[in-house]
Amino acid sequence: MNRRTFLKSVPALTLLAAATPNLTEAVKEKSDSYNDAVTKAIPSPDLQPIVLLPPQMDGGKSVLAALKERKTTRDIRDEKLSPQMLSNLLWAAWGVNRKSGPFGQIGRTAASASNSQEIDLYVVLPEGTYIYDAVAHHLNPVVAGDLRPKVSAHGRSGSMTIAPVILIYVVDIAKYSKSRLQEPGMRDAEIQKSYYNVATGLIAGNVYLFAASQDLAAWFHNCNKPALAAELTLRPTQRVLYAQTVGLPAKSPA
Repeated sequence: MNRRTFLKSVPALTLLAAATPNLTEAVKEKSDSYNDAVTKAIPSPDLQPIVLLPPQMDGGKSVLAALKERKTTRDIRDEKLSPQMLSNLLWAAWGVNRKSGPFGQIGRTAASASNSQEIDLYVVLPEGTYIYDAVAHHLNPVVAGDLRPKVSAHGRSGSMTIAPVILIYVVDIAKYSKSRLQEPGMRDAEIQKSYYNVATGLIAGNVYLFAASQDLAAWFHNCNKPALAAELTLRPTQRVLYAQTVGLPAKSPA
C-alpha cells in the first residue's frame, strides 16, 4: 500500500491522535502534573457535571477528504448534537491522546508551548457553560443559564445565539510558570501572546477538521471578551481570546 492510498483509507479522527478507548484510565498516573496546572473553575450549584461518553476512534471522512471540505459555515441550526458527537468533538479539539507526552506530562490532540497546555476550553451549551476537563473527559459546570446571546462581540443574533455548542478559548497565563521547561519565552509577555494565539489556532483547526469529517458546521470568530470574562468569573491570569460555534448546518451538505 503506497502513502497516498494509506492516507485515503484512514479516518480523520484516527489521524488526529493515536489514542485508545481506555486512555482516560491510563492517564491517571500522569494526571497529577496536569491537575497542578489545570484551571479550577468555580462550580455552579445549579448544574451537574457531564460525564462524556468515551470518544470514538474511527468513522468519518479521511483526513484528505476532510481537508478538501474544511470551511467556515455561519448558518447553523439549533438542533442539539448527540452525546456521542459532543464527546468526539471535545476530544478531537483538545483531548488527551497519550499518557506520556513531552516532559513527562500527558499529551493532547493539539500542541502547546513546552506542553504548557495553557488554553482552557469553556463549552457553552443551552442549559449552561462548562469547562472541559480533558483527563477525566468530563464537563465541569461553571455558569447556569444560556450565555449564547452574550457571546457576540457586535450584538449579532442568528446562528450564534441558537447553535447547540459554542467553544470559548481562554488562556491561563499562570500555566506558563508551571511548565517543566522554562525557556526564556515562557515569561516574556510578547512571546506568550504568540504562544497562546498559535495554541488556540491549533485547537480550532482540529475542530474545523472534525466538523468537516462529520458534516458539521464550524465558525471561528471574535467574541464579547469583557462580558464573557465577567460571566465566567475568570481569575486575573485568565483572558478570553476567541470563540468557535459548532452545530449542524442549516442546509444539508450536497
